[in-house]
Amino acid sequence: MIKIYTDAATKGNPGPTGIGAVIIADHKQVQLSIPTTIMDNHHGEFAAAQFGFKYLINHFSKNETILFYTDSRILSDAIGKNYTKHYKKELDDLNRLMAFFNIVITQWIPESQNNGAHNLANQALHKLN
Repeated sequence: MIKIYTDAATKGNPGPTGIGAVIIADHKQVQLSIPTTIMDNHHGEFAAAQFGFKYLINHFSKNETILFYTDSRILSDAIGKNYTKHYKKELDDLNRLMAFFNIVITQWIPESQNNGAHNLANQALHKLN
């Protein structure tokens, strides 16, 4: 079982954005972050999730169970309903990545429980300054 936490940090809305992901597997933690282009926070949340799942695809078997945690209600609701009015392309792209794995369980968590990914996203954002 693999746990993944993702988050985005945006300066302005839209503005420069950093994304971060924390992956916990086999009692080890991988921390990932990168600065990205100018986008709004919601696009950043989708980009962070895609970034994290691309890493998972490249480093783990499709037979792994993935527990995906996000503090973005828009992202978690879009995945749960398989629908979003404004982010259809981003959801479709994320669904294709998530479909690599047999089981992905998505759960919304409060921002206070997503500090690792949040800090990594902010670190990436500060690299843009």
